[in-house]
Amino acid sequence: MSGGGLLVAGTTSDAGKSVVTAGICRWLVRRGVKVAPFKAQNMSLNSFVTREGAEIGRAQAMQAQAARVEPTALMNPVLLKPGSDRSSQVVLMGKPVGEMSARGYHGGRQEALLGTVTDCLEQLRSAYDAVICEGAGSPAEINLRRTDIVNMGIARAARFPVLVVGDIDRGGVFASFFGTTALLSAEDQSLVAGYLVNKFRGDVSLLEPGLDMLYGLTGRRTYGVLPYAHGLGIDEEDGLRVSLRGAVRESVVAPPHGEDVLRVAVCAVPLMSNFTDVDALAAEPGVVVRFVDRAEELADADLVVVPGTRGTVKALAWLRERGLAEALVRRAAEGRPVLGICGGFQVLGERIEDEVESRAGVVDGLGLLPVRIRFDRAKTLARPVGSALGEVVEGYEIHHGVADVRGGEPFLDGCRVGSVWGTHWHGSLESDAFRRRFLEEVARAAGRRFVPAPDTCFGVLREEQLDRLGDLVEEHADTDALWRLIEGGAPRGLPFVPPGAPSVPGDVGAGASESRGAAPDPAPQSPEGLDFAGSAGLGQEAEQHVDEEAL
Repeated sequence: MSGGGLLVAGTTSDAGKSVVTAGICRWLVRRGVKVAPFKAQNMSLNSFVTREGAEIGRAQAMQAQAARVEPTALMNPVLLKPGSDRSSQVVLMGKPVGEMSARGYHGGRQEALLGTVTDCLEQLRSAYDAVICEGAGSPAEINLRRTDIVNMGIARAARFPVLVVGDIDRGGVFASFFGTTALLSAEDQSLVAGYLVNKFRGDVSLLEPGLDMLYGLTGRRTYGVLPYAHGLGIDEEDGLRVSLRGAVRESVVAPPHGEDVLRVAVCAVPLMSNFTDVDALAAEPGVVVRFVDRAEELADADLVVVPGTRGTVKALAWLRERGLAEALVRRAAEGRPVLGICGGFQVLGERIEDEVESRAGVVDGLGLLPVRIRFDRAKTLARPVGSALGEVVEGYEIHHGVADVRGGEPFLDGCRVGSVWGTHWHGSLESDAFRRRFLEEVARAAGRRFVPAPDTCFGVLREEQLDRLGDLVEEHADTDALWRLIEGGAPRGLPFVPPGAPSVPGDVGAGASESRGAAPDPAPQSPEGLDFAGSAGLGQEAEQHVDEEAL
């Protein structure tokens, strides 16, 4: 017998689908339910490597942790990693199968994956009591409905009820709820059970009349109002939509353990990936992490981090254009700390030979580390364990670049020269003892009287944050009603809200009778929908670099 389930959709990207899904998973597992997360198709530059060596969205790995289960490729069968505003790398069942243009993906290949994603979902349903699915973008992106496999397409295939999340902090949440529902076809609407308000500030009683009016307009109830919560520190799905430049990574409130704070500047390179690496630094009392894009912002930084990127050569050019490359070279000469991670490690080397990612050929690096990088078509996906600075370190690797380290002091898989470190390992700073030793080295080189707290445990902090998400759901949502949805599906007899969707013939899971026609050329949409402005101009070049058999 298949387990029950729920699709958490959103009125927009960043409405809170990822954290609500995680919160529901944590609430369920605490009440003894065997639960798993699922997202059919994710678009993200923050990814993770499972124990079997599969690459999935980091948000799904976080949700698996909330559910207290090991993440697998079944939980995110399709991952799209943007390499530009025109194409993405397609990762299928944890393995890359090539680059594809947005138009090529929506031109039939996405729809062909519906069977794959529904099979993955059924495997999860056979093994778990409940599967909590996360949608992408909005289910009301009517130009993309025909090939949808992540919102109403998967909901209809599984007959899952849909809970629509809206971010009231942005404003317009009632119009968003109503409009999202009214732009769906009658059959899609029959699965939309109701709504969940996210990020509410103030007195809920002032909101209740509006919720009553929304029920009168749609015939659908609101299942909860979650308050705005500061400092959750949960992994963002990606850095594509939200510019982090100038942002300060939210850190713990506790004062520094020593006399000084430690300032960390993270270069906000293009196509920044796995920037969650710095969350472990922000978890340390007295460490302030901010994202920067100007050379002068490095002046007072005790440590500069050059993070991972999906476009190493592009990031290198960007660093040079903005004067950051010169500032990094100057810092290294002065003995001031610099850390390069993955793509950031690659740009610190002497030379990059890339006929795979950028196809730029041989490009000079910054020359701060004795390393030469050659891009290979095969992607390294690994969960290494090693040691550095006398401590055990765990991490994960996601890269096409192969490093030929020609000198320096060994540092994980990379090297160190003076106060410049480089490694391909993501997640290494989550190893608590190693992070403390590393920060001691940084403080010494920077001349700061900073002392790492002896008891900061990043894993414990992450568990506390996931429990907070579970608490938010348990305390501010109608959990009895949510459980009825998960077990029994959407209520019967939900009214149709006109006008409905002008869906095109051949809608995934829909009958042609619902069609009212559609514009022949889809308009630009959010990154999660993978329909970028200008994608039609890409032509066949990107589409040719796809393993057709894999799709």
